[in-house]
Amino acid sequence: MTPNRSILHVDMDAFFASVEQRDHPELRGKPVLVGGDGPRGVVAAASYEARVFGVHSAMPSAIAKRLCPQAIFVSGSHKNYRAVSNQVFEIFERFTPLIQPLSIDEAFLDVTGTERLFDSPKSIAEQIRSLVKSELRLTCSVGVAPNKFLAKLASDMNKPDGLMIIEPDRIHDILDPMPASAIPGVGPATMKQLTRLGVRTIGDIRKLPAETLRAKLHDSGDRLHQYARGIDDRPVRVDREAKSISHEHTFEQDLKDPNEVRAIIARQSEDVAYRIRKHQRFARTITVKIRFGDFETITRSTTLDHPTDSTAEIHKAARELFDRWAQSFRPVRLIGVGASQLTDQPETGGLFDQKTKDTQRSVDRVGDEIINRFGKDAVRRASSLKAKPRHGAHGPGSDTPTTGEEL
Repeated sequence: MTPNRSILHVDMDAFFASVEQRDHPELRGKPVLVGGDGPRGVVAAASYEARVFGVHSAMPSAIAKRLCPQAIFVSGSHKNYRAVSNQVFEIFERFTPLIQPLSIDEAFLDVTGTERLFDSPKSIAEQIRSLVKSELRLTCSVGVAPNKFLAKLASDMNKPDGLMIIEPDRIHDILDPMPASAIPGVGPATMKQLTRLGVRTIGDIRKLPAETLRAKLHDSGDRLHQYARGIDDRPVRVDREAKSISHEHTFEQDLKDPNEVRAIIARQSEDVAYRIRKHQRFARTITVKIRFGDFETITRSTTLDHPTDSTAEIHKAARELFDRWAQSFRPVRLIGVGASQLTDQPETGGLFDQKTKDTQRSVDRVGDEIINRFGKDAVRRASSLKAKPRHGAHGPGSDTPTTGEEL
């Protein structure tokens, strides 16, 4: 274990909903849900008043309404949330330059060695909480620990508006009784494997030999073995660039025509490729996400042998991912296309010859200029024009910073 580190995980409390309650006094103390309230809507954020009723983010709005009929739905403003997020991160920067955003409303901070300036890590955490409250009229929860894994666990322990410190000599006392599912990345599939090994708690994992975990879970087994011992040597990465760019859409009615899905994938590929070029980045991994009417969700990814910003190549990869699944097609509720493993380095190989790639770059460049002047619907490729106009619960994509640091 890397010795003597002091890591903070700061997580804003019910961020979107709290911003709405702050800016609209009539919403304070009431169950507020940010998201679409239509039959196909999804809750993006829930205030703590709504969470009491069992409502949580990513829940279908129809279910949220049944659980909390008095809930107040707010469409929200991502532009406003981004502006407030920038103010939050400016507070972080007063204490350390070593900041790793995980999303618009949470981050890791490495405050190792700053004690001479700001006193103890506990004092820094208390100052951050105080400044967020006094300057922004919001609350955050902070976890303080020797590494990122423990700091993130700690920040969840005293929410909302809480502070939790995990001292090195108390790591096992705190971890051992916690459920194994508390470890990030341990979802139902992994938990099923662990249950077969007699595992219920993190302490149970700690008792298992590394070889047993590795045999069952491969690389994830090694990480579980480390995390169960409170070991995490990952550094706080200073990178506020987007690590993934995606576009997804939920539809009012399930799509029953595979060709219409293909057309929407083409349109989403155009949008993702445009934003990749806007960020002056290149993507190596392309992902297609599909959610069915029963809310089962599948994702399929492919890693290219070169990074690309080409609309044609991104679309080709996304279409092939869908076509592999399309033989067992069933009605689709949500479709998404994403790009990750972003890099500053351009492609060095590719699916097309150099002349074809030069032509595609010219087409992309002209298309980007038209979009910049007249909007994204001013130019579309033929493959995407087959998509019927539809109203969805939500349609904007996401290029906020993410780490992809799942177990």
